[in-house]
Amino acid sequence: MINDAPVPTEAIAALDTATLMQHVRVLAADSLLGRQPGTLGEDRTAAYLESQFKAIGLAPGNPDGTYTQKVPLVGITVTNAPTLTFAKGGTTRALKWRDDYVAWTKHVEPTASLDKSELVFVGYGTEAPEYQWDDFKGLDVAGKTLVMLVNDPPLADTARFGGARMTYYGRWTYKYEQAIKHKAAGVLLIHETEAAGYPFSVVQGKTAEQFDLVAPDKNMSRAAVEGWITLDQAKSLFAMAGQNFDALKAKAATPAFAPVPLGVTASVTLKNTLREVASRNMVAKLEGSDPALKDEVVVYSAHWDHFGVGVPVKGDSIYNGAADNATGTAGLLVLAQAFKTMKTSPKRSIIFLAVTAEEQGLLGAAYYAMVPLYPLEKTVANINMDMLSLWGPTRDLTVIGLGNSELDDYAQAIATAQHRVLTPDAEPEKGFYYRSDHFNFAKKGVPAFYAEAGVDVVGKPAGYGRQKRDEYTANDYHAPQDEIKPGWDLTGAVQDLELFLSMGYRVGNAAKFPEWRVGNEFRAAREAMFKK
Repeated sequence: MINDAPVPTEAIAALDTATLMQHVRVLAADSLLGRQPGTLGEDRTAAYLESQFKAIGLAPGNPDGTYTQKVPLVGITVTNAPTLTFAKGGTTRALKWRDDYVAWTKHVEPTASLDKSELVFVGYGTEAPEYQWDDFKGLDVAGKTLVMLVNDPPLADTARFGGARMTYYGRWTYKYEQAIKHKAAGVLLIHETEAAGYPFSVVQGKTAEQFDLVAPDKNMSRAAVEGWITLDQAKSLFAMAGQNFDALKAKAATPAFAPVPLGVTASVTLKNTLREVASRNMVAKLEGSDPALKDEVVVYSAHWDHFGVGVPVKGDSIYNGAADNATGTAGLLVLAQAFKTMKTSPKRSIIFLAVTAEEQGLLGAAYYAMVPLYPLEKTVANINMDMLSLWGPTRDLTVIGLGNSELDDYAQAIATAQHRVLTPDAEPEKGFYYRSDHFNFAKKGVPAFYAEAGVDVVGKPAGYGRQKRDEYTANDYHAPQDEIKPGWDLTGAVQDLELFLSMGYRVGNAAKFPEWRVGNEFRAAREAMFKK
């Protein structure tokens, strides 16, 4: 039985569109220079968040007495716009930087290269013993460059790979991890817009500075070169190898697939500038009211970063990230204000965590999960916000990963009281559950809830919400055009914030921790945590 205590009315009253929009205007302003980690934009963003935490009256979230958790990053920028050369016998094919391919290295070194590295097509690059699936079939690919398809194998059999839902095997991050596991020299993913979930223009944004956490080996265990090639270039590569792309792609969707050496080599040299980046997560705390439970925490998270100043698009070079994620960060501040208005705080403490470098691979959240300020075994739940509703109130709420945990029961009860319904992700094949900061909590075992705006917009014709979402993905996502739009209606965002507020309040007062559902992929990590 979940806790269904009503949220204090003074907290609900503190949620308003004017305050939310004011925070968004500051965070998405040109003066914050696109909020890129390691820049003046970060300094200004961090200063604003700290000032607001203080103004609200929240305590420092770091036990060291500050509102900052330092996150050491390395920034790596490819400076030479290198040509990627495919060669077979006396025939060569030159791929143009940014137009035909994008590549980078996570090695903390001034150069990284492939020198006539043999290309091997490994299908989806998946090894999933629970699904009796192995795309490598024991082939030694050490020192070679892997060519992979993105997403999961497209199967009609829903018993494998979650049906239409993308599993972690389909994420591009998993593909690069496979290159590490198999000691590959390089890895090139084939970009297909539908399978990736975004156009190649989004990948082109990765020609700017790339960030990473720094492993003790300076990331030398990773493949020297990681990247993407366009679908047209992939088809030309396969033709050069005497293969048919469509035929091999079809074979890759069967468990009988075996890797195919292409008989083509790849050569490229990346020249890099390196800089150490002292970035930061910003964190504040509302202490719980129960002396016996205040050491347990509910964590709200949102990423404050975006892409800074980059390649101009339609004459604009500032990637303001108004929707992504000035709205979520503004929502974090509004929720903090609402909790602070309560005459009695929840029994457990509430943590407000604004993380860095989400756009660089969820790095701020990954660092927090590795070096948590509060023990993960005492972290009751994570509620994450990444882009709030922009087009008015909705009759639904899209829950990414609906069915994962008992947190859905809290959301369902509150949604019902709002005369709304919870709906699953309409595009589960795009793997959104693995694409925001809550995923790092989930991987460690902490139940994590992530919702996106509903699409059944009150007072609008059927399909309006989906149309707006598709327009954003096509025109604004990770582009300088992600700015505050004249037609924004944040009443839907406040509607969702009320639900998030109620969830955190009820979980913060609940008699027991919410759990992952039986059979969930993260349940074992949580159980292991409690056995320590």
